[in-house]
Amino acid sequence: MPNSTLYNPHISVDCVVFGFDGEKLKVLLIERRLDEQVDEQSELYNDKKLPGSIILNDEDIDDAASRVLNELTGLKNIYLSQFKSFGNPTRTNNPRDILWLERTTQLKIGRIVTVAYVALIKIDRKLVFNAEDSSANWYDVNEIEKMTLAFDHNTIIRTGLEHIRHRVDVEPHLLFELLPKKFTISQLRILHDVLHQTRSDVRNFQKKVSQMPYLVMLDETEEGVPHRAARLYKYKK
Repeated sequence: MPNSTLYNPHISVDCVVFGFDGEKLKVLLIERRLDEQVDEQSELYNDKKLPGSIILNDEDIDDAASRVLNELTGLKNIYLSQFKSFGNPTRTNNPRDILWLERTTQLKIGRIVTVAYVALIKIDRKLVFNAEDSSANWYDVNEIEKMTLAFDHNTIIRTGLEHIRHRVDVEPHLLFELLPKKFTISQLRILHDVLHQTRSDVRNFQKKVSQMPYLVMLDETEEGVPHRAARLYKYKK
């Protein structure tokens, strides 16, 4: 179990993991359960949080983020980008957050500064998540504002979304981290529009992507679709 000789209880990492299901941009959240004592009665409390962890005393911050993702998903070689630290003293004001963290880590928890990362994964990759007291599920980013997450995780997700929108404008190839290995131009356009909350003109978008040197047209089309099968493409680094 975690203890003060192994873990630093004042620094953590949190990961905003984005995925794309073909129609919506989604974020991966942990469903945590906490058995509270209320008026001498046990009450099961459920809420959601970002994947994260306090860091090991001898651990690099980037290594900690990679560890969290590997423990959560079983995946390696995931795109990961550090984007901001969050250290407002009020972020640990909720007694339920502190109680959950102290029970989980078996450490006395005070003020915690967290370093936040964005991760991009293909949503069709199989996740390996083994935890008895929690589970991991995908949620539409547009629904997050209606949810109350642990700590300041709503703010972290909003900031992470702004960060990745900017990065995609600078490095368009990052879109392909979210798409299947083989995809259609329509899927690429929908992802672009969902991420930027816009509506692209189909012809202009096709003209734009035709100029991308890393986009390779395959001699294959979609299978098992109710409409005319579209040409498939792949990303070539």
